[in-house]
Amino acid sequence: MQNTGARRIKRCLLIDQTTVRFMTKEEQKKLKEFLLLDQYLNLKEEELEKFNNQLINQSKYNHRRLTNLGTFRAYVEFYLKQHPGISKTQTLIVRQLELTSEGLPLEIYTFTNTTVWKEYESIQSDIFDHLIAILPEFGLGLYMAPSSNDLRKLFETKY
Repeated sequence: MQNTGARRIKRCLLIDQTTVRFMTKEEQKKLKEFLLLDQYLNLKEEELEKFNNQLINQSKYNHRRLTNLGTFRAYVEFYLKQHPGISKTQTLIVRQLELTSEGLPLEIYTFTNTTVWKEYESIQSDIFDHLIAILPEFGLGLYMAPSSNDLRKLFETKY
């Protein structure tokens, strides 16, 4: 850590897998307003159209389509690459881990450009504040185990 001047961030967002789905054309158009996604979405659309055009007379189920999770994963990578607190010389990976009963872990593995603990915590917190807040724009949600309050509400409405 002292030799590289960088400190590792290795943390997951637990995505509620019931919110993962294919994106509509309208959603793709909306997300093109994000500066970080416009070029990515254009390239992916071209790639998918080229692939799908080879599947003449095939069911739509055989076609490749964009997902909200894949697009969010690309957004996170672009966001981190331009973030001023992230090292430009160290590894940066945004990946899915094995699905669990607590959700689909989306792991962010990268390095800050500082080893100062307080600065590191501030950078990490700012990144995750942003990612958690922007998740709904992609139609995604975090996995949350039912709380005692959720159960209480369930029973109140039932009886």
